[in-house]
This record gives sequence, C-alpha cells and structure tokens, in this order.
Amino acid sequence: MLDFNTLSDFSRTHCISICAFLVPANLFFTIQAMIFTALYRPKIQLWQAAGIGNVCALIMVIHVLTWFQVGVVMAPTYILLLLASTCLFINNWAIAHPQSMSQLLRGLYFRFNPVLQK
Repeated sequence: MLDFNTLSDFSRTHCISICAFLVPANLFFTIQAMIFTALYRPKIQLWQAAGIGNVCALIMVIHVLTWFQVGVVMAPTYILLLLASTCLFINNWAIAHPQSMSQLLRGLYFRFNPVLQK
C-alpha cells in the first residue's frame, strides 16, 4: 500500500538530494526538447525528451507541494514551483505546437547571432 505520509517525509528529509537531481534534469530535458524542436528532429525523440522533462517537472511540483503541506512558505519553494511550471509549459508546447516553437527559436537565433548579422 502506498503511504503518502511516508513519501512526504522522505521528500522533505532528502530535499537537497532531490532538488540537486531534479533542477538540472528539468533544465537539461527542457532545453533538449527545445533543441530537438528547432532542429526538426523526429517526433519520437522530441516526445521522449519532453516526456522525461514532464515527469521530472511533475515530481518537482509534488515535492514542493509536500513543503506547502507542512506550511513552509519561502522563496525557494516558489522558485522551484515556477521552474517546474515553466518546464511543463515549454515541454507541452514543444509536443503540442512544434512548428510555432521552432519558428520562434529560429527567429531568435537569426536575430541574435552576431555572425549572421553581417
């Protein structure tokens, strides 16, 4: 049987380790999904990167909610929640509308690449 109190205690006890893994994982897989979208990689690769990123982001949201559950309301909890929400948004955007994301990323690349502006 799944005991949520035990999982919540585990999450709060090992907070540093969990965040030390989830923050880079969220950033890595979200950036990877953005790169795959911009390079028109096959959909299966994009879905894998965005799916793993979504799983990491959802775990981060659940982890933050365990802190809200015990009344810890501090800047790091809101920052981690914002990071996870942003990663969820970007990953789902890459899955749902890859053309618009690719167009935006390519436009930004050509706009801000100094070599191409000459």
